[in-house]
Amino acid sequence: MSFGDPNNPYGPPQGQQQGYGYPQQQAPGYGYPAAPPVGPYGGGPVMTSMPGTVSAARVMLWVIVGLQVLGVALFAFGAASVHAAKNDDQLKNDAAFQQLADYSSGMLWGFAVFALAWAVFAIVLAVKFNTGGNGVRITTLVFAIITAILGIYPFIVVGLIHTVLAILVAVFVGNANGAAWFNRPRY
Repeated sequence: MSFGDPNNPYGPPQGQQQGYGYPQQQAPGYGYPAAPPVGPYGGGPVMTSMPGTVSAARVMLWVIVGLQVLGVALFAFGAASVHAAKNDDQLKNDAAFQQLADYSSGMLWGFAVFALAWAVFAIVLAVKFNTGGNGVRITTLVFAIITAILGIYPFIVVGLIHTVLAILVAVFVGNANGAAWFNRPRY
């Protein structure tokens, strides 16, 4: 075993060598660039205005609310009309009316109540866009997906608008801008 080998870990300690032991001073302009300045609370810059896609999703939620209110009115009018017309003797022989009368007025009132509840849910979500956190984002995603599915199955023609709006809401809230907006720090 020779102590003369400078790479021998068991040898006697050598004198201070360049690049070994203590960090060396570097000339300015070499190495990694300086980090950007840190925000006042340790994070990056604080987002103060809602991104355009998130704002568009909120507007689309308000459009869905308007369509839901229109649906409530149509279901309520249909339920009242069917209930009033069931006792009409002339319509008892009409096959088209009997097909409509197969839906009970109670079921049409149930559709009206469901549409009203769905509208109230959309209103709550749209109002919470300014102050809500990631929970509002996830709830809006679930709401939009269920709205898109309901727009496809029972109400194909009328629900097409709901489906398109709901898909856009889900995309706009689920993208990176939506995540940044709903996960922003609130102080």
